[in-house]
Amino acid sequence: MEEMETKLCSSDKEEPFKREPPYCTGEIDFTACGKKRGKFIKVPNTIHPGIIFEVMLNKWKLPAPNLVVSLAGEEENFQVKPWLWDTLKKGLIKAAQSTGAWIFTSALRVGITRHLVQAVRDHALASTSSKARVTAIGITSLRKMQHREILDNTKNESLVRYQSNDNIQGPLYSLDHNHSHFILVDRITPDEPGGTTKLRLTLEKHISEQRTGYGGTGSIEIPVLCLLVNGGPGTLERMCSSLENSTPWLILAGSGGTADILAAFMNDPQLVMPKAVEKQFKEKFPSKSFLWKDVLQWTATIQNIISHQHLLTLHNFEQDGSELDTVILKALVKACKSHSQEAQEYLDELKLAVAWNRVDIAKSEIFNGDVEWKSCDLEEVMMDALVNDKPEFVKLFIDNGANISEFLTYSRLQRLYCSISHKCLLYELLLKKHEESKLTLTGLTGQHHKEQRENCPLFTLSEVSRVLKDFLHDACKGFYQDPRYGGKKKSDKMNTKPLPGPLDMNQKTENPWRDLFVWAVLLNRHKMANYFWAMGQEGVASALAACKILKEMSRLETETEVERIMKEAKYEQLAVELFSECYHNSEERAFALLVRKSQYWNRITCLQLATEADAKSFFAHDGVQAFLTKIWWGDMSTNTQILKLICGFYCPFLIFTNLIAFSEEKQSKNEPEPFRELDTLDTERTLLFSRGEDRGSGKLEKQNPPENTAWVTFMFTRWRKFWTAPVTVFMGNVIMYFAFLFLFTYVILLDFKPPPPEGPSATEIILYFWVFTLVLEEIRQSFYTDEDTNLIKKCKLYVEDNWNKCDMVTIFLFIIGVTCRMRNSTFQAGRTILAIDFMVFTLRLIHIFAIHKQLGPKIIIVERMMKDVFFFLFFLSVWLIAYGVTTQALLHPDDRQAEWIFRRVLYRPYLQIFGQIPLDEIDTSRMYPRNCTFNPLEILHKNLPSCPNSYANWLVILLLVIFLLVTNVLLMNLLIAMFRKRSSSWPRSKNRNMGAGAKRKLSCKP
Repeated sequence: MEEMETKLCSSDKEEPFKREPPYCTGEIDFTACGKKRGKFIKVPNTIHPGIIFEVMLNKWKLPAPNLVVSLAGEEENFQVKPWLWDTLKKGLIKAAQSTGAWIFTSALRVGITRHLVQAVRDHALASTSSKARVTAIGITSLRKMQHREILDNTKNESLVRYQSNDNIQGPLYSLDHNHSHFILVDRITPDEPGGTTKLRLTLEKHISEQRTGYGGTGSIEIPVLCLLVNGGPGTLERMCSSLENSTPWLILAGSGGTADILAAFMNDPQLVMPKAVEKQFKEKFPSKSFLWKDVLQWTATIQNIISHQHLLTLHNFEQDGSELDTVILKALVKACKSHSQEAQEYLDELKLAVAWNRVDIAKSEIFNGDVEWKSCDLEEVMMDALVNDKPEFVKLFIDNGANISEFLTYSRLQRLYCSISHKCLLYELLLKKHEESKLTLTGLTGQHHKEQRENCPLFTLSEVSRVLKDFLHDACKGFYQDPRYGGKKKSDKMNTKPLPGPLDMNQKTENPWRDLFVWAVLLNRHKMANYFWAMGQEGVASALAACKILKEMSRLETETEVERIMKEAKYEQLAVELFSECYHNSEERAFALLVRKSQYWNRITCLQLATEADAKSFFAHDGVQAFLTKIWWGDMSTNTQILKLICGFYCPFLIFTNLIAFSEEKQSKNEPEPFRELDTLDTERTLLFSRGEDRGSGKLEKQNPPENTAWVTFMFTRWRKFWTAPVTVFMGNVIMYFAFLFLFTYVILLDFKPPPPEGPSATEIILYFWVFTLVLEEIRQSFYTDEDTNLIKKCKLYVEDNWNKCDMVTIFLFIIGVTCRMRNSTFQAGRTILAIDFMVFTLRLIHIFAIHKQLGPKIIIVERMMKDVFFFLFFLSVWLIAYGVTTQALLHPDDRQAEWIFRRVLYRPYLQIFGQIPLDEIDTSRMYPRNCTFNPLEILHKNLPSCPNSYANWLVILLLVIFLLVTNVLLMNLLIAMFRKRSSSWPRSKNRNMGAGAKRKLSCKP
C-alpha cells in the first residue's frame, strides 16, 4: 500500500493524475431488495487505473487482495449446468473467502454473473462472520445499464435510489444488487468502442503490479487470474489482449461457448483451421450466422491464444472434482514455471500457498523435486509462515532446506515480536515495558525522540526479556544481551555483575529453537510451539518453563476463551512423558537430568523450574519422587527406619555399627559406564550418591593402607555421611524445635517470675537466647541466599511465603511480650502476649509435618481450603445473626443490657450449633421459677436478668429447629463435601518443605 502511494505521488505520475477527468463516488440503494446498498465510483474510460485502486483501498476501506479473479464470458445467457452451478457456488466462493480475493464481474443481472452473485448472496446469508464476506466488484459501462439516467447527473458522495428489473432481456440490463461495489464507466466520446474492456484490462494489469503481503511484509505482487466460463465470440479479443499482459487464464471446459471451443483446439492445436473453427462456432452458437471474414479473424486469434500455452490452464470440473482454489494455484504455478526453473521464480506462488494455507499444494506442485531450494530462498516465506501461524509450512520449509540457525537473527526475532496483534496479552505487556523504557530515557528532545520512535521498531528484545523475567525470574536472566558487553574484568573487583549491552541485530541468535519456542508460547500458538519444542534441546526444562509462562499469563488474561486455551496447554504433560521415557531407559541418567544446570535457561535445573511452575504432576512422577527420596536420605539406605535414625541421633556410636546401611556397602566396585560420562557436572557429583568418596575408598583398598588409617577414614566417612544427610539435619531440627517448645511451656507455666529484680529466671534467659538464634536463622533465610538478586527482591521473596509471615509474627509477638513483662504495669499483658505467641509457635509444627506421607496431603488440603472456609463462615454468620436477633427480640424484648444482648444474639446461637441448647431458657413450658423480672426498670437499675417472654414461643421453637437443620445438616455437610472435593498437591509441597528443612541447621542455633 505504501509502495503504491509512493508511485502515485512520484513526480512522473503527479501531473497526469492532475489532468485526469473528474470522477464521483457514492452509494446505490436498491429499494426493491430490502436494505441492500452498494458503493460505486463513476469514472471516464480514460481514467488512470491507479486512481480507482486508490479509491478501493482508501475510500472503500477494502483490504488489499491476495488474489483477483476476473470473470470472463459472463454476459452471455445460457443454461447453467448443475456441476457448473456447484463449482461457482462452492468452489469459487470458497476460494475467494479462503484467499481474500476480489471477484470482478460485469455487474449486470445477466448470464453467469447473475448466478455467481446469487452464490455470493447465499454465502453472505449463511455466514455470521464479517471477516468471511466475499468481495464482488462489478465493472460495466453506463450504456449497457437500464435506468442510467439516474446515475448520469449524480453528485459526489450522493445516495442513488435504483430499482432493478428482472424481466429485462436486453440489450439493456439492470445492476445486480448482490454486488458490494460497482465501477461504472462512461465513455467521453461516442466513437470509442470497447472502452470498458480496455479500462478493465488496464486495471487488472495495474493491480498485478502492486505488492501486498501477509503480516505487513509487503513481499509479493498481487496475482490476477481470468476465469473463462462459456463466453461468446467477443471474448476472444479480450482474452488475446489480456494474454499480451501475461495474465494467466483458467478455462472451464464443459461450460459451453468459447470455453469449449478453446478446449477442443488446445488438446490438438494443429486442428486450428478456418473450416474447423467455423464448424465449432456453428455447433456452439446454432442460432447465429457468421461472416467468413469473422471466421478468419477468429482463427488467427485462437492461434495466437493457443500459442500462450504456459498461461492457459484447462480444467473440466465435471470429470475432475478438484477444489477450485487448488486449480487456481496450479494455474498460477504453471504460468510461473514457463519463465524459469529458478527457485526465486516460484516465491510468489509459494507465498500464495502460505496465504491460502494449502500445504498440500505446496508439497505436490512446488516442493516436488523440480527445484533445488536454498535456505536463503525460503527466508521471506518462512517469515510469512511464522507471522501468520502456519506450523505446517514452517515444518515443510525446514524439511526442504531452510536452516533455522541461519534464518533467525536478532533482527528477525524482533520483527516477530513487533508483528503481534494489538488485542493479545503480550502486546499489552510489551507496551507497558515500552512505556517504562520511555520514562527512563534522558538527554533527548521531544522532536528527536519522536523521530527515533518512527525509525525504530515499536518493541525491542530488551523489553521482551523484561517481560520474560517477570514470568521466569532468574531462568531467563541474560536473554537477548550481547555477552561481549557483559561479564566482569579480573582487575575490577567492585564490578561483580555483568552489564547488559546492545545487541548486534544482524547477529544470529544463540538458541534459535528456544527463542522461537518462547515466542510461540507467549503468543499462545501451541501447535507451532510443540514443533519448536520437539526440534530443540533441553525438552524437560523447556516444557516446564512454558508451563510457568502460561500459568503466569493465564492469571493476567481477561479473555475467558484465551485463558481456557492457556490452561489446557499440555506442556507439563509433555515434561512428564519425556522424563518418564528417560526414567524407563536409565534411572541414573534421569536423576542427573533433574539436577543438570540447563544451558538454555541460565543454568537453572529442572527441579527449580518445576518448583517455579508449581508442576504438581511432574513432582508426583515416580522417578522424581524416587530421586527426592535419594536426596533426602543422602548416602543412607532409603529403607532405614525412623527409629534407627533417632537411635543414631541420640547415640552416635551406633553409626559405626550395622544398624544403618550406607551406600558404600550396597554399591558395586565396578562403576557403571554412564556415570563416568555424567560425573563431570558439579551438581551431579554433589547430589548423586557421592561416588567420588567411593572411588577414593577403592583406591585405598588397592594400596593396602595401614589398618589404623583405614579405620580413621571409615569413621570419618560414616560420621560425615550421617550428619550431612538432609533427613538427619531435618530430624535434628524437629527434635530441637520440640525441645524449644518444651522449654517455652516450662517457662510460661512454671518458671515465669515477676519483673526485675526478681526475674527473669535462668531458664527464661535461655529461652530468650534460643529465640535470638531463630531470628538469626530467619535473617539467613531471607538475605543469605544463592540467588543473585537485590535486597528488596530478597525481602519480597521471603515475605511471599506464608510460613515466613508466621515466623515474623512469632518473633514480633515475642519481642512485644518480653518488653511488656519487664514492667510491673504491663506484666500480665506480657504474659498474655507470650501465651498467644506460644500458640503461634506451636502452629508452626504444621509446616514441619507437611512432608509426612500421611499428614502432608491433609495439611495441604486444609491450607487450600482456608479461602473456601471464609466463604462458608460468611453463610454461617448470616444464619447465626438472623436467628440470634430474632430470638432475642421474641424472648427478651425489654432487655437493654449490651452484655446480655451480645451473649444471646451471637454467643448462645454459636454454642447451639455444637449441641448446647438451653431449653429452659427458650421453651416456656420447661422453664422453672428463678430470680428474673419482666419490669424494664428493675432490669436496668437492679441489674436483674429478664424473664423470657412466652408470647409467640412456638415461633422461637420453630426457628430453633430450622436453625439447627441449616447449620448442622446443610452447612456442615457442605463443608465436609468441600474437603473431599479438594485434590492434594502434596508431592510438590513435599519437595519445597524438604528443601527448606534440609537447609536448616541441625539445631535451632545457627
